[in-house]
Amino acid sequence: MLISPAALIAQRLPGPAYPQHYTLQLTPDLQAATFTGNETIALTLKQAADSIVLNALELNFDTVAAQIDGKTLPAQVTLDPGLQQATFHFAQTLPPGPVTLTIAYSGSLRGDLRGFYLSRSATRNYAVTQFAPTDARRAFPCFDEPAYKATFDVSLVVPQGDTAISNTNIVSDTPGPIAGHRTIAFARTPEMSTYLVAFLVGDFKCLSGQSDGVPIRACATPDKVQFAQFALTGAEFFLHYYDVYFGIKYPMPKLDMIAIPDFEAGAMENFGAITYREQAMLLDEKTASVHAKKAVAVDVAHEMAHQWFGDMVTMQWWNNVWLNEGFATWMSNKPLAVWKPEWQIPQDEASQLNRTLDLDARQTTRPIRSPAETPAEINEMFDGIAYGKAAAVLSMTENYLGEEPFRAGVHRYLQAHLYGNATAEDFWNALQESSGKPAGKIMQSLVTQPGEPLLTFGRVRNGSVPVTQKRFFLNPTASGDEQQTWTLPVCIKSSAHQADCPILSARAQHLPAPQEQVFYGNAGGKGYYRARYDSDGYRQLVREVETHLTPAERITFLGSQWAQARAGIATIGDFLNLAAAVRDDNSSFVIDTVLAALQIVNQKVASTPQEHEELARWVRTTFAPALARLGAPAARDTPDRNLLRAALFGLLGDIGEDPRIIAQARQLSEQYLSDPGSVEGTLSVTALTVAAQNGDAAFFDQLQRAGQTAGDPQLRTQALLVLARFRDPALVVRALDYAVSPQVRNQDALRLIQIELRDRRTQDVAWQYLRQNWSRVQSQTTTFAGAALVSSMGSFCSEDRSREVTAFFAEHTVPAASRALDQAHDSIADCVELRALQGQNLKRWLHTDLARTQATAQPSKAAE
Repeated sequence: MLISPAALIAQRLPGPAYPQHYTLQLTPDLQAATFTGNETIALTLKQAADSIVLNALELNFDTVAAQIDGKTLPAQVTLDPGLQQATFHFAQTLPPGPVTLTIAYSGSLRGDLRGFYLSRSATRNYAVTQFAPTDARRAFPCFDEPAYKATFDVSLVVPQGDTAISNTNIVSDTPGPIAGHRTIAFARTPEMSTYLVAFLVGDFKCLSGQSDGVPIRACATPDKVQFAQFALTGAEFFLHYYDVYFGIKYPMPKLDMIAIPDFEAGAMENFGAITYREQAMLLDEKTASVHAKKAVAVDVAHEMAHQWFGDMVTMQWWNNVWLNEGFATWMSNKPLAVWKPEWQIPQDEASQLNRTLDLDARQTTRPIRSPAETPAEINEMFDGIAYGKAAAVLSMTENYLGEEPFRAGVHRYLQAHLYGNATAEDFWNALQESSGKPAGKIMQSLVTQPGEPLLTFGRVRNGSVPVTQKRFFLNPTASGDEQQTWTLPVCIKSSAHQADCPILSARAQHLPAPQEQVFYGNAGGKGYYRARYDSDGYRQLVREVETHLTPAERITFLGSQWAQARAGIATIGDFLNLAAAVRDDNSSFVIDTVLAALQIVNQKVASTPQEHEELARWVRTTFAPALARLGAPAARDTPDRNLLRAALFGLLGDIGEDPRIIAQARQLSEQYLSDPGSVEGTLSVTALTVAAQNGDAAFFDQLQRAGQTAGDPQLRTQALLVLARFRDPALVVRALDYAVSPQVRNQDALRLIQIELRDRRTQDVAWQYLRQNWSRVQSQTTTFAGAALVSSMGSFCSEDRSREVTAFFAEHTVPAASRALDQAHDSIADCVELRALQGQNLKRWLHTDLARTQATAQPSKAAE
């Protein structure tokens, strides 16, 4: 459907009213799932008007009036649900200047995890909020756009036995005005956007700490608060780190973190009151996996970075949401690397860079800064481009400018826009002013245009190397602007001194380069590009991959070579030989890079039972010795050694189909479910998956019980999601039936379906089930989960299935998922092309008598 630009812009508020202050009193009824609200908005009219337009959705208005010059002017209200707006009409024209609106209204505490909504534990109801990006309007009438900043006085009328949490500290707690209730009032907030307001009601319990004089609490339902200590400890470290890094003290009087039973997002950066899904904040540090600890720490560090970058200084409009999300994604790694150096954060960043480059190499990618006017379009902006690509661009830019000039630019930007709004230009101009380097040109070229470059390096001669750039696509049949170029710092590895980073800006250019035995054009692995080398240079890199390149460089080198195999620039055998060359690598992230590629080979390229069997045999021969060398888990093992053991164990149990590993997985799973502390936490998660892939109905029942009864949120979630790993068709259907039942929270339901759709051995059953039970599936759909479900259709690999997906979703529309559907079709087309390009190459490679564990390879199409 075509929508005119005028219709889209009409969803923006027209003015001329600008709010300065809100006073909100809300009274939720947790049993009836309703609430009432009394609100005043002090605003300024920039010009005379006989009506005021603001945002409101799913609210019932009782009375509305304007107070002006001592007079009360009642208003008539008209609602436009399509535009999510309410218009207050007055019988006389309001003059320019100050106006106070008084509004009495009511609403429902709905179950769709948006606005002011109902969350349920096993014993009771809670009233909680999620307003980002455009759902504050569901809780109170407001000017629900990020540039309309104002201050807020919030009070909540709650039952005597309950408490309330909001953005600021409690300033009064008085009985009434309803019998058996109390009114809790909070301090006035600084100027902030409506999407950052939060309030929660229930019997939350909290652990307390502090950092730099700021009180910090980690809160949860009473039965789970004991799992909040890890997040609290991290928050104490991160707050001090950010105070020092930003050079601006944490701006709120306190910091609360609250785990909520029903919560769609992973977490939300409400100013001073960060909310989390339970799994994203709570864990048992004694039994949790390394993955779980890192995930919680990343979420806490990410949301806390927002308190400065996003909350205190906010993007002007949602087209620059990357200023919030990309920065927080990038920034969260800095305190983590200091707090937990054993987590090898630089290698983690290199792995994320590979995933982002794969996403951006699709034909349906978008620029980091893209138009977004409607709520659906705004919701679609929260994707891997806003988070991953923006973070990668910031990482590359900092690497080029230097850490201190970059930090000085961040401080300059924040200081100039305290409690205000800003644009992308404001940010990169601050970086440029602080560094004296062309940060603006670099960032603008990457922020305003889609895609990524493939840099082709020739041979180094006379101190320079010829380089060309061209847009890279995973699908070789895709086409783009042949003249598209980027301005990039290209950091060339040198043994003599710190890597030089000359600027590439033309389609073909000579860059200064040292004459090294081994040439590598992405020193540190931070460049936002794929790299291709001449044949001699490539061979030398493969020979020296374990000795000349750092782990982060090995990760980006492997990712780049696998991407080129997917694009038909190299054969799949080239990559598999390279994979064999790093089989003994001590970095879990290097092996995970290989594993991610082998999953695609197994799921999408190998197409016959014989090919899968031969691939499994190669995996066992190549990687089993590496697992054997690691031995059993020991207390002295580093986190990365535990991750490496789990990665190899999963590879051998899944793709390798090793019967010894499968038997061991079942044994470890039984032991873990009986006593979680008896099995190393990281290995236990992998063992559960491998055991489920080969599991029977009795094991399914055992996991289902664990998912329903475990007190540890991590174990509950692991047990639930592993139900989607069973491959017996009858158990696949059981898992899907369970997913859409009332026993599974709708924040989790579609995740099970997505897992089933992504596995070649279960996706046909899952696809048939989804179509036959769409009404049940749809009832569990939330805003972001619906788009993720549609995106998972990209796991299919046939034109017939692509047509089926088109036909089905033409008839069954999923809100805010149009881009996800385009990307799914793009992924299917990529898979069809990959199988056509590399299917025979894989067959030939598997059938030859190659010494598959050799560490060298002959590239078939390396650049000359």
